Amino acid sequence: MAITVRELVGVPRLGLRLVAGGSAADRPIAWAHAIELADPTPYLSGGELVMTTGINIGTDTAAQAAYVARLVSAGSAALAVDTGTTLSEVPAGILAAGDRAGLPVLEVPPSTPFIAITKTVTDALADDELRAVQQVVDGQEVLARATVTGGIPGVVDALAERLAATVLVLGADRSVLAAAGPQRTRLLAALTDNVPSARRGAYVTGDSDAFITVQNLAAAQPHRARLAVRSGAPLSNAERLLVAHAVSLISIALEKPAGVVEAEQRLRSAVTRELLRGSGLVDDGVLRYFGFERQDEVVVVLLTDVGPILTAQRDWGRRLAAGPYLMAHPMTTTGQELAIVLPAADRGRIAEIRSGPTRDLVGGASGPVALGDIAMGLEQARIACHAGGVRFAEYAELGPLDVLLGGRSAAELSLLAAPLAPLSADLVATLEAYLRHNGRLENAASATGVHRHTLRHRLRRVSDVLDDDLDDADTRTRLWLAIRAAQLLSDRPQPPSGGGPAR
Repeated sequence: MAITVRELVGVPRLGLRLVAGGSAADRPIAWAHAIELADPTPYLSGGELVMTTGINIGTDTAAQAAYVARLVSAGSAALAVDTGTTLSEVPAGILAAGDRAGLPVLEVPPSTPFIAITKTVTDALADDELRAVQQVVDGQEVLARATVTGGIPGVVDALAERLAATVLVLGADRSVLAAAGPQRTRLLAALTDNVPSARRGAYVTGDSDAFITVQNLAAAQPHRARLAVRSGAPLSNAERLLVAHAVSLISIALEKPAGVVEAEQRLRSAVTRELLRGSGLVDDGVLRYFGFERQDEVVVVLLTDVGPILTAQRDWGRRLAAGPYLMAHPMTTTGQELAIVLPAADRGRIAEIRSGPTRDLVGGASGPVALGDIAMGLEQARIACHAGGVRFAEYAELGPLDVLLGGRSAAELSLLAAPLAPLSADLVATLEAYLRHNGRLENAASATGVHRHTLRHRLRRVSDVLDDDLDDADTRTRLWLAIRAAQLLSDRPQPPSGGGPAR
């Protein structure tokens, strides 16, 4: 911040006195300019401390008031009047006009040359510029560290915090790659509604109460994404430099050379497999490179039937590049599976995974687990993957039977469902309704659309065929497990006609 009028008066060696216009004493001074013209306004751009010996400020109250009015209209910060050359004191007309117009008036003693005042102001401005440069350098270091530890979302978070603003990175397809700050929804709406996506270069627009600065992110491709900043005031030069630095970092992250991406993915896969083995050999610095800390909680996502593994890793790597992730093909399986590890705080990205890129995506997600326990997370994801008869499930959504039966192979489910084999389809439906309604005949009959006497007759047939007592708790439990196993087995996709592995 430039030196203010009050701060300038507070410099002891200058001996200045604030004699009028004290209500505006906190106004910043952009420059100090000595000028003796009766109308100096053509040579003022606003914010100056005008210094004069009083030769042409007017000899009467009206002329002096007009002089002050001209300075106010030019946006001057203050007026300094020398009392050792032409005048022995500041004229009363100047004092009165300064108080009325809110223009600070300083009395300069005979011992203080104007050059001393000018040097004090310019030194303060130089210090201000130096602080701004240092802030930019510090901010660039923060953004660089955020890039290493958090990828594009890390840069966006750091920039939003540094600017006390809302920051958003929008892909060319209008998907949100990363966002931070309190007004994300409003910023996205402003970009979607008011800003042409084909617009090139940097520009500033706005909504009802904020400024929106937009820059296109371009590297190898002409237009990959846009970075937008929503701020309550126009960005300063230092803040614009910081935004430009963020643009460079994000553009580089979006356009990593293919060889670097391939090598990074090989390292990512090796790290993921070591963590799945629980070997403890992964260096903390390597984890940090991929955006994780050893104490982090994570979520494990297992995708099955992903096709060729290398192609799947490449495609999913592109989809996940906006934030921290680990990914590998689990070596414990021969199927086409892909394990993805995400920070538990980024659970919202699971919804993005579930939404694509293909409608026939099959998978499951674990609950939050410690990074060192991702092997357990993988098992949870596998159970979720095979439970419930849905294409994608989360472990936290499962019931006890889903957890008990979800991870079973087709052969195990067939064995559990075997007790139902002697029953016809209508008897299985009758038994299911009876067990589902806890043995209440009226409710079961209503659910199956038959009279309770008919239902009772069918249940006797079930008991006779199975040679079991349906009133026995163990029998009911075994038969309910058989029904659920049969349902899970029928819900699973059938293997290809060539005889591929069963899910």
